[in-house]
Amino acid sequence: MHVLVLGAGLSGVTTAWYLHQAGFDVSIVDRQPAAALETSYANGGQISISHPEPWANPGAPLQVLRWLGRDDAPLMFRPTTDPAQWQWGARFLLECLPWRTRRNTAAIAHLARWSGERLRALRAELDLHYEQLERGILHLFHSPAEFSQAGRRVQELTHFGIAARVCTKAECLRIEPALAAQADSLAGGLYAPGDESGDAHLFTQMLALRLSSAGARMHWGCEITRILSAAVAGRECVEAVEIRDTRGELHLLHADAFVVCLGSYGPRLLAPLDEKLPIYPVKGYSITAPVVDPSRAPSVSLTDESRRIVCSRLGDRLRIAGTAELNGFDTRIRPERVAGILDWARTRFPGAIDIAEAEAWAGLRPATPGNVPVIGRGRHDRLWFNTGHGTLGWTLACGSAAALAELMSGRQPALDFPFRDGRKT
Repeated sequence: MHVLVLGAGLSGVTTAWYLHQAGFDVSIVDRQPAAALETSYANGGQISISHPEPWANPGAPLQVLRWLGRDDAPLMFRPTTDPAQWQWGARFLLECLPWRTRRNTAAIAHLARWSGERLRALRAELDLHYEQLERGILHLFHSPAEFSQAGRRVQELTHFGIAARVCTKAECLRIEPALAAQADSLAGGLYAPGDESGDAHLFTQMLALRLSSAGARMHWGCEITRILSAAVAGRECVEAVEIRDTRGELHLLHADAFVVCLGSYGPRLLAPLDEKLPIYPVKGYSITAPVVDPSRAPSVSLTDESRRIVCSRLGDRLRIAGTAELNGFDTRIRPERVAGILDWARTRFPGAIDIAEAEAWAGLRPATPGNVPVIGRGRHDRLWFNTGHGTLGWTLACGSAAALAELMSGRQPALDFPFRDGRKT
């Protein structure tokens, strides 16, 4: 059975790998000349199993109102005339209801744990090296009010089988000595020893090379212009995708099944088929800078809970990422948004990195209102989805791909998760 995977980011390449391992004949098509050159290029680097709670939670609406008008706001809403933006925003508010937040948190937690197991098994099997560190993630709190909630979060994580513990300021400094410069402002932390960090771009490119060597066909530099379907035995069925190659010529790619891993661009391509994905782009920013003083740069991955900024050590570089911006498909790098991240680096870890050599990046995270990704069947026959992972694409990549391979093989994954079945909607 030939499967064509649409998109070669983290989601697409991991999907192709697990399908290949399950015995499928696999091809990948992507508009870029290589894998992981868009959303998966420069994310925060965290495998953050310890952060299953979605952005949409009961405290989010008031928090967003407090952030209005701030250039350094962790979540910024820039209104446009796009109805999809407003529809997504309304559904986001709905997902903030307590019972929905609990349901979404549970789904993400189950998938994140399973995904972490899949990643570790894959790394051992293939002997992959992508500047990974298995030193956990330390969540930092800079106010007593925020720190007072750490115990509740540990209880919730423990309920899901995720190891975590509350840390005093002194314990935080023992775990990561580079925090010394910000010791006076620290209230405490939450440490998740089972979390990891690593370069998602490097991981994806290495996996794509393994796939190509194993016989998978890679259609690079091919823009997907439309998905073609037809009625077969009374049901709508996807038959091919139309692509435009590097010479501008149009071609059709046929397969027995098609998997959409196109991030924020999936809903636009699927709209003519009346296949609706509740996904909207949420722009995130990062900087990557050379480490100039290793003793001042953290090696444990960090999450600043007050600023919603994360930090990961990638070899001799430091990756710092944060902010979420709802502004349509605008990928421009706004200096005022990068300035907040740079200021965080200067004040939290003075002298650790070469600020002048920092490379800024912005990418569009494909987010669902409740942060739960879309994995499973479409309404059309032969159409499948693995998309909508939002801020947790790196964390959930291997688990989502492995689960989809199980579903496409006719098996139900041993996982409590709301997999999609478009035939029942």
